[in-house]
Amino acid sequence: MKVFVSTFPPLGRVTLVDQATSANSNPNECTSNGAFTAVLEVDESRADDLWQVSLWHSDGGEWREVRMERIPPTALSPTTLQVFKSGARMNRMYFRIALPTHLPMSFTVKFRNGEDKTWKWVKDHQGAEDGLVILKTVTSQDAISSSLRDYVEDLNPALEFKNHQSQSPGTTVWSADIPVEAAQGEKPAVKDVKFGIPWGYKKIASLFIVINCIFSQSSLCVCADFNRWFALVRIWSPWLAPRQGKTYFELDKEAVLCSFLSHTGKHLVLLAISGVDDVMTLFTSTDGAVNFHVQNDSNKEKRAKVIIGLGDDFESANAAVMYHARGIVTAADTASVAQQKSIETVDGDDKATKSWMENWYDGLTYCTWNALGQRLTEEKVLNAVETLAKNNINITNFIIDDNWQAINYDGHGQFQHGWIEFEAERKAFPNGLKHTVAKIKEKQPSIQHVAVWHAILGYWGGLARDGEIAKKYKTREVVRKDAERRNLPLGGKMAVVDKDDVGRFYDDFYQFLSSCGVDAVKTDAQFMLDTFVSAVDRRDLISAYLDAWTISTLRNFNVKAISCMSQTPQILFHSQMPQNRPPLLVRNSDDFFPEIPTSHPWHIWTNAHNALFTQHLNVIPDWDMFQTVHDYSGFHAAARCVSGGPIYVTDVPGQHDLDLIGQMTGPTPLGKTVIFRPSVIGRALDQYNGYDDDALLLVGAYHGAAEVGTGIIGIFNVSQRQLSEMIPLSKFPGVIPGQSYIIRAHKSGNVSRIMKVDDPDPLLFVSLELRGYDIFSAYPLATFQGAKHFQGLYLANLGLLGKMSGAAAVVDNKMTELDNGRLLIQTNLKALGVLGIYISDLPERSVVDTLLVTILGLVVPVHTVSISKVAACVLEIDVERAWTELNLESRWSNEVEVKIYFSPVHQ
Repeated sequence: MKVFVSTFPPLGRVTLVDQATSANSNPNECTSNGAFTAVLEVDESRADDLWQVSLWHSDGGEWREVRMERIPPTALSPTTLQVFKSGARMNRMYFRIALPTHLPMSFTVKFRNGEDKTWKWVKDHQGAEDGLVILKTVTSQDAISSSLRDYVEDLNPALEFKNHQSQSPGTTVWSADIPVEAAQGEKPAVKDVKFGIPWGYKKIASLFIVINCIFSQSSLCVCADFNRWFALVRIWSPWLAPRQGKTYFELDKEAVLCSFLSHTGKHLVLLAISGVDDVMTLFTSTDGAVNFHVQNDSNKEKRAKVIIGLGDDFESANAAVMYHARGIVTAADTASVAQQKSIETVDGDDKATKSWMENWYDGLTYCTWNALGQRLTEEKVLNAVETLAKNNINITNFIIDDNWQAINYDGHGQFQHGWIEFEAERKAFPNGLKHTVAKIKEKQPSIQHVAVWHAILGYWGGLARDGEIAKKYKTREVVRKDAERRNLPLGGKMAVVDKDDVGRFYDDFYQFLSSCGVDAVKTDAQFMLDTFVSAVDRRDLISAYLDAWTISTLRNFNVKAISCMSQTPQILFHSQMPQNRPPLLVRNSDDFFPEIPTSHPWHIWTNAHNALFTQHLNVIPDWDMFQTVHDYSGFHAAARCVSGGPIYVTDVPGQHDLDLIGQMTGPTPLGKTVIFRPSVIGRALDQYNGYDDDALLLVGAYHGAAEVGTGIIGIFNVSQRQLSEMIPLSKFPGVIPGQSYIIRAHKSGNVSRIMKVDDPDPLLFVSLELRGYDIFSAYPLATFQGAKHFQGLYLANLGLLGKMSGAAAVVDNKMTELDNGRLLIQTNLKALGVLGIYISDLPERSVVDTLLVTILGLVVPVHTVSISKVAACVLEIDVERAWTELNLESRWSNEVEVKIYFSPVHQ
C-alpha cells in the first residue's frame, strides 16, 4: 500500500498565514481562524476504505486532537493541473478543518483507513517534522520602537546606531557604524566586532543545542528566540550561496546578508556594506550570535557600515536595507568623472541602442565552454556554427569562451598561465580572430553579436612577463591569497597592468576586438582582485580595474558585456549597485557542471536564493549556460525561463533538443529568435526553507503592469524523492484580494477553476518526481459587468502556449467594449506562435459565428483558430501558421498585432 499525506499549511516548514492583527495587540496572544487542508493520496484499490485524518496541534502547552472533515469532490476542491503517468493509479482525497488557533502553533497529522485500524503519524510514515504556523501581522509604524535594543539582545554598546527613514513601506531601518583603524603598510586592518542576537535568546537544555555547542566548542548553550534564519555566504571567493537554519545561528562561511524570522512573524534583515572607502564588511557567528568581520585597506581610519531592516515580511525588510545601501553607495560618489561621461554617452532612447539591447538581452545565446572543450580552434568553432545552422537553431549571440587567447602555458594549470598578446592563439586560429568572426557571421547570418571571454586581469595567471602586453604597459607584481592552495610558483606572485595604464590597456584591447568584428565581452575571474594580499595593491587596483572596465565596455560595446565570477563584496556594491547606467548581465551563481548529477538541483536552488539579493542590484542575473540534451535539461530550461535573465545553451554540436529550444524561444516577424523574459526577476519564495528540508523550490516571477500582469511560479523538486505539496493562490507574485484568477500549468496545459485569494480552498496540488518541474501562471480575469450581453464573461490573455514563460511574450494587451456591442482584445506579441485566450463561456460559443480574429487587419484562416483539446475554455490561435499562409511580412516592427472580436453568445 502506498499512502502520501500533504498539508496546507505544509508540515516541517514555516507558513505565514495572511491574517492581520491590531497594532496594539500582543502578537503572542493573537488568535486566527486558521484553515488546515490535507490531501491523502492512496492506491486506487484502497480508495473505498473509510479513511480518516486528524490534526494534532499545540500552542506550547498540551497537544489537542481535532478530526478533519473530508471535502466532497466539488468545484471548490483544491485543483490538480498535472497529468500523471498512467502507471500511477492513485486517488486523492481532501480533508479540511477551520479552528481558532493560538499563535504560534505547532501541528502534525495522523491518518487511518477505518475506525478499527491503527493510526499512523505522518512523522513516522514520511519522516515529516511537525509543522509550525506563524501569524503574519501588519504592524503600524507607530508601534515600532526606534531602539534597536528592543529587537536585538546583548547588543554591543561599542557600536554606533542610528534610526533612519525607510524607503520601503511598513519597515524601519537602522545603520550600525564601526570605526576601523588604518592599514599598516601592506597589511590591512582587520577587526571582529560582536553585534548581538536578533530577537534575543533563552538558555535551554536540548539535544539539538548540546550537539551544536559540542560542534562549535561553545562555552554557553543558547537557543535564540527567532524561528528560522537565512543567509547568503561567500561559498568561495567569486560566488554567493544560501544557508538556512532554525533556532541556532551558525555560519560556515562569511555572509553578506542575514535574515531572522521571529515567533511573531517579523523579519530582521542585516546587510553588510562593502566597496566604499576601501572597506569590506561581512558577517560571522560565535555562540549563536552575529558578529561583524571588517577589513580596512585604506591608509586612513575608516568606518564600516551595516544596515538593519525590520518588516512584516522578508521582501519588504530586504528591500529596505538594499534601498538604504544604494543611497550610501551613491553618496560615496564612487563613479569617476570619466566613468560618468562614458555612461552619459549611452542613449537608451537611441534606436540602435534599443536594437542592441533587445538582441543582447533577449536573443538566444550559444557559448563554447562545455560544448567544445577547453582547447579551442577555429575549426571547432566554425563546425559548431555550421551545425547550429543545419539544425535551424537561430542563435543571436555567440560567445567564444576561454582558451582562444595566446597564453604561455607555464606551470601546471590555468592559474599559472599568463597572457601574451591581443591576437588569438596563432596555431589554433591561424588566420587571426578577425577571420574567425567573419566566418561565424557568414555561416550563420542570424548571429548579430560575437563576444569573447577574457579574465579581468587578462588571464587566470595575469600577464606573461616576457609577452607583448607586459612590454607595452606599466605592470606591477601582486601576491595572491590562494597561492598555497593552488600550488602557485613564486609565492603566488603574478604580473598585472598597473593602475596608471589599466584604462589605456582596456581601451586598446577592446578597440582591437572591435576591429576584428567582436562587439561584446564576457569578463571573468573578477574575484581575482579580491585575492590580493597587500592593502596597497587592493586600494590601488580594485576600484581602478572595476572603473576602467566599466568605462571601456560602455565606450566600446555599449551594454553588451557579461560580468562573471564577480560576487565579491566590493564588486557587488561598487559596480553592480549604482543606478547610473543601463543594467549589466551578471553571472548569478557558480557554474553549470554537466558531469556532476548532484550539482544541478543545487545550481537552481542557489540561483533562486542569490536572486533575493541581486534583484535589487542594477543587473540582469545570468543563471549560466546549460545543455539541452541532458538528464536535467528541462529542469534547467524551466529555471532559465522564470529567472528573468538571458538564456545560453552550450550544446555539443549535433546534440540538440529542438522541442525544448522551441519551448524557450519563438520567431519574430523579422525572422529573429527571441526568448521570453518576465519583467520581474525570478527569486525563491520560501527563503527560510533549507536545501535538505524535502520541500519543493518555488521560484516566483511576474510579467506586466501591477494588478493586471501575470504571476509566475516555477516549481522544482530539488530533493532525491517524490514530493507533493499544495500551493495557495496567494503565493503567486502580484495577486491581489478580490481579483479572480485562473492558473495554467505549462507541462499539461490544464487550467484551474476560477478562484480568488479569499476562497475557502484556493489551492493547487502538485506532485513532482525526481528532477520534476513545472511552471504555473496566474492570469487575472477581466470582467464586463457593465456590458449588457457580456455579464458573467471572464477573459484572459494567456500569451503564447507551449512556451515555458509564454505570458512574457505579451508586449501589450487591451480589452475594450466597442460601440457596436462587441468586445475587442488587442494584443501585441513579441514572437509568432500559438496565442491562447481564456474565454469562460467558450463551450457555449460557436467559434465561427461569435469570434473574429485578424492579424495586421487581415482575417486569419478559419482552420488556424480552434478550441484547446485539454482546456475547454481556451481558444488557440495559431498566429505563426496564419502569418505564413497570409504571406505577411513586417518591414518595420518586430512585434505582431492580433485582434480578437467577440459577439454575444445570446442577443
